[in-house]
Amino acid sequence: MAAVPSPAPTGGPTRAHLDWPFFGPEHRAYADRLDGFVADGGLAGLDHADVDGTCRTLAARLGAAGLLDAAVPQPHQDGGAIQSRLLCLARETLAWHDGLADFAFAMQGLGSGAVALAGDDALKAAVLPKVRAGDWLAAFALSERDAGSDVAAIACTARRDGNSYVLDGDKTWISNGGIAGVYVVFARTGEAPGTRGLSAFVVFPDDPGFAIAERIDVMAPHPLATIRFDGCRIPAARRLGAPGEGFKLAMRTLDIFRASVAAAALGFGRRAFDEAVAHAGTRRLFGGTLGDLQLTQAALGDMATGLDAAALLTYRAAWRRDVQGLPTTREAAMAKMTATETAHQVIDRAVQMFGGRGVRCGETVERLYREIRALRIYEGATEVQKLIVGRAVMQAGQA
Repeated sequence: MAAVPSPAPTGGPTRAHLDWPFFGPEHRAYADRLDGFVADGGLAGLDHADVDGTCRTLAARLGAAGLLDAAVPQPHQDGGAIQSRLLCLARETLAWHDGLADFAFAMQGLGSGAVALAGDDALKAAVLPKVRAGDWLAAFALSERDAGSDVAAIACTARRDGNSYVLDGDKTWISNGGIAGVYVVFARTGEAPGTRGLSAFVVFPDDPGFAIAERIDVMAPHPLATIRFDGCRIPAARRLGAPGEGFKLAMRTLDIFRASVAAAALGFGRRAFDEAVAHAGTRRLFGGTLGDLQLTQAALGDMATGLDAAALLTYRAAWRRDVQGLPTTREAAMAKMTATETAHQVIDRAVQMFGGRGVRCGETVERLYREIRALRIYEGATEVQKLIVGRAVMQAGQA
């Protein structure tokens, strides 16, 4: 059973970094809306033991509050116009409060992003308003058992048959699998070997031949599943973009949202840091407090510095995309790698400061310890981010 998060420290997450030159009045206003959403009970009364129900509730609440507007464009808008800085602010804030709230927000954008980028008018009109309102949960079905980091190994197929495509194969580790109202699925159509032979499709859960093969339980409960296609026939009009362009579309989608993974990690790390500071100031020992000890002060100094460094990298990547309109593959990889690894270290130190309480189920730092682990893997593991950065450095040096 999932532990219920303990109450947040008074005041919520820091807003000090909103004075940085990366942000303008619209970002500070959006942060105020996020804080107002929480203050008005947007995250209250959730049953975290019911993961599916909680995710549905959160998406509906975020949609009703208009907060999903930052992640899901309207049908007539340019899908690439999503502001990375707003995504990052939302994910940092929601992760500080509740990991499932961050998850619910992020998946509405990631799961519908390919539709916003490459869907025709009819598909956009059918899908985006439902996802934007939180009426439908969205899923991004890329990974397979033998195709995670190695997308070229995708084996799920989509065969053209007249005015239809017929999908066969499995996808796994699919977030919102089993509860989504719409799935973007990447399958092999065979135009060329490897990644050049993939295409993207919109699949609905009531399409014949679609099934949930398995629900997957993980250490920090989230709705995950293996989905199966057995002669799943869909209209050819539900292909997104041109045949063979699926990999490029997947990468375009991930490029929009990768910096926001760093922001989510930042939110987890900042919450652990705030918990550690509060604990160090009140935990009595040796005639003083834990915070009076130089070892504690040194640890907090490391934690604070690491979090600020991660935040600078995260919002630099988002600003570069939003303002300069430049590619951010290298910068987002740096941010994702640094923020997730730093947050893991910060949370581990916070658990250590709490001593025995730190590993007790129901403690905030214990929950964060489980929540952060997956972020070092999904949307490109740390090892993959290192390769991306190293390859970019070499290419720049040879230019």
